Amino acid sequence: MMISNGIEDEEKWLAEGIAGIQHNAFYLHRALDSNNLREALKYSAQLLSELRTSRLSPHKYYELCKVLHMRAFDELRRLEIFFKEEDRHGCPVIDLYELVQHAGNILPRLYLLCTVGSVYIKSKEAPAKDILRDLVEMCRAVQHPVRGLFLRSYLAQVSRDKLPDIGSEYEGEGDTVMDAVEFVLQNFTEMNKLWVRMQHQGPHREKEKLEKERNELRDLVGKNLHVLSQIEGIDLEMYRDTVLPSVLEQIVNCKDELAQYYLMDCIIQVFPDEYHLQTLETLLSACPQLQPTVDLKTVLSQLMERLSNYASLNPELLPEFLQVEAFSKLSNAIGKVMEAQVDMPVVGAISLYVSLLTFTLRVHPDRLDYVDQVLGACVKILSGKPKLEDSKATKQVVALLSAPLDKYDDIVTALTLSNYPRVMDHLDAGTNKVMAMVIIRSIMKNKSWVSTSDKVEVLFELIKGLIKDLEGISTDELDEEDFNEEQNSVACLMHMLYNDEPEEMLKIICTVWKHVMSGGPKRLPFTVPSLVFSALKLVRRLQGQDGDVGGEEVPATPKKIFQLLNQIIETLSVVPAPELALRLYLQCAEAANDCDLEPVAYDFFTQSFVLYEEEVADSKAQVTAIHLIIGTLQRVNVFGVENRDTLTHKATGYSAKLLKKPDQCRAVYACSHLFWVDDQDGIKDGERVLLCLKRSLRIANAAQQMTNVTRGSSGPVTLFVEILNKYLYFFEKGNPQITASVIQGLIELIKTEMQSDNAVVNPVSDAFFTSTLRYIQFQKEKGGAMGEKYDSIKLGG
Repeated sequence: MMISNGIEDEEKWLAEGIAGIQHNAFYLHRALDSNNLREALKYSAQLLSELRTSRLSPHKYYELCKVLHMRAFDELRRLEIFFKEEDRHGCPVIDLYELVQHAGNILPRLYLLCTVGSVYIKSKEAPAKDILRDLVEMCRAVQHPVRGLFLRSYLAQVSRDKLPDIGSEYEGEGDTVMDAVEFVLQNFTEMNKLWVRMQHQGPHREKEKLEKERNELRDLVGKNLHVLSQIEGIDLEMYRDTVLPSVLEQIVNCKDELAQYYLMDCIIQVFPDEYHLQTLETLLSACPQLQPTVDLKTVLSQLMERLSNYASLNPELLPEFLQVEAFSKLSNAIGKVMEAQVDMPVVGAISLYVSLLTFTLRVHPDRLDYVDQVLGACVKILSGKPKLEDSKATKQVVALLSAPLDKYDDIVTALTLSNYPRVMDHLDAGTNKVMAMVIIRSIMKNKSWVSTSDKVEVLFELIKGLIKDLEGISTDELDEEDFNEEQNSVACLMHMLYNDEPEEMLKIICTVWKHVMSGGPKRLPFTVPSLVFSALKLVRRLQGQDGDVGGEEVPATPKKIFQLLNQIIETLSVVPAPELALRLYLQCAEAANDCDLEPVAYDFFTQSFVLYEEEVADSKAQVTAIHLIIGTLQRVNVFGVENRDTLTHKATGYSAKLLKKPDQCRAVYACSHLFWVDDQDGIKDGERVLLCLKRSLRIANAAQQMTNVTRGSSGPVTLFVEILNKYLYFFEKGNPQITASVIQGLIELIKTEMQSDNAVVNPVSDAFFTSTLRYIQFQKEKGGAMGEKYDSIKLGG
């Protein structure tokens, strides 16, 4: 209830004060219109007396002064105009200057004195510096912090266009720019003292409220620095020797956290970047002297941001940054601030170095030693501390590590930074993985090739969070979708590791293999295929080399790479992933065929058959696997008769042992292609082709009978039509064992099956057979040699 009454009282007092201003402003207006000097002074003094109240808080007082600025100061400007026109009131300005000093109350007296003083300066009847000095000294009479602040703010406002600046009408005859600077600096100093004293004006329990009210009045003090920055006559020398030292001395000596932070920020914002660069050492030397609670990380960050923007907009000035040793000074200043503020949290310290790194990358992008130095400083901060758990600090470290990637668009540059992985080591396992994904995306986006084994070693050390389980997290705890995405990214990354030199490329593959092996079985199905295909690319480049080269270090040869590939694929047995391993063995077999390495190719086929026999148990997987084996074996031409017979016999045998009859049939007729390959001399065994086709026909017939027994109706004739198409293929290829009469008999068999009582209408198989017959008719009508071959086949009605 007491708080409520206090607020209501303040509102009441504020309303009364505003009403008093409006009332006296009305009569002042009438006095000015009637050119009555005495009445004008009387009502202006009464109007200004409303500012003498002590009942209002600074916030409410500020509201009252805003009303004054809007209404009363308008009247004071009219009063100023009135004072200028001596013929209206008949009083010389020097007498007027003396007259207003007889006002009864000090506050109205000084407001009027500032108003008349402005007219006095404009009249040029006395040196501007004398009047300004007189006014700034006179204002010392008001020591109430809030009243004094607003009074001096009014003085700054009415005098800012009457300072003896270069090119100003008030310069000359003893009035210099230095006089203007001294006036503004003195007014600034006194205002800052009053502002700092405000914190002691109320009870301690209301300190937070007082600080909030003080903060609302900060611009009154900061306007002095803005006025200083607008004085044309302040050149670099004057700023360096007079302005900056004086302002910094006041900031340091006031020992107030709010004032120090705000005024340091003001200096950075209002004065030119060129001045900051040339006075960097002086400005930075003040930072360690400020209160330990001052938010220096924000101050320094803003300074570095301004300087880096300045460098970006003016690239021709970059030599100046080197000349003044901007990086070294900023780095040393940050170090001293850290020493002075021993309790600064990690997030604050890291954010400072993020700003310094951003500055470095924008101003000195070619100085990687500077970048590494910043990272090294962060390592010192983080060393001896546990893994980061503060989310804000972690975010800053990620920003620190991401900055070089964003700047250089080239991970290879980041890999040369010795402290980069050391910073990553301080991230927790989850964030380490996030950062690893950022690195991989950067590589993929910018198509950055990593071309040496040493750099690959560093890279995989950086992304080790994806390569293996880190402390505190295991693959069992991971979301499966996230895990798959991460491992697919690693697999993609492997295709960005490349070197034109085979020996170095082999070293890269071995380095990757070493890291992949440390990741556990769950990751192998994702990473092994990419590694195998990278190695196979190298094999293709080395086709024709036999590897019989002397020397201690055996160079990269296909044989050596195939030995490594065998070891790599064997590791999939621990997963287990037999289907994947079988596919990779077949890829290797085909590559060995291209290199004309029969023993190697045979060994890979042997491994494939072993996997098929011992590991592939699922019937669908067996069907896929046997077709892969048959297809690969068909393309291979390196084998002699004995080896090829062994492998084809195995493939045919396994085909006939599949679980389902239709699968057996299709696999067996696929085997027919193993005995008839167009582009290979000597592999045209018509009899064995016919044996395969006949065998598949028997299996198809057995499948048809089985369907008739189990379901009471014959199944579709799809298998027969597929076999017919195989017969037609070999018939056209000139296999002497495949004759027109054989084809004729098969056509009749299909028609008989379709017309039997037990036949079930199947639109798909019927359409398939119709299309096949249409093809035969097309060949018959085409004429020529092929037409003659088909001519004896009768299609019937």
